[in-house]
Amino acid sequence: MDIIINISGALFLLMGSFLCISGGVGLLRFPDFYTRMHAVGVTDTLGAGMILIGLMCYSPDFLTFSKLVMILLLTLLIGPTTSHVLAKAAMHNNLMPKLQQEDNIEETSSSNY
Repeated sequence: MDIIINISGALFLLMGSFLCISGGVGLLRFPDFYTRMHAVGVTDTLGAGMILIGLMCYSPDFLTFSKLVMILLLTLLIGPTTSHVLAKAAMHNNLMPKLQQEDNIEETSSSNY
């Protein structure tokens, strides 16, 4: 039974680390604020959740396990909420997505002729 728990914990840690790294790559590669925020928001929540589940597999006692569960629940609640608040604040401050900005430029330049 210990072998199965160790292997599943290692797989959760590996998948969570991969998701967090891919979110960092998305943060660097995507063109505008909204796509960057989406890449980081989704992969950060899922990656941190998987890392915490992997750490739960290795937790030695109930107190450590319960603290990890509380951190996981807070992460699952706070991550999407902050992404939503950031997107709403950006829209409120008239930050348009990059594709929409390019479409607006094309429309204004074609209407001038």
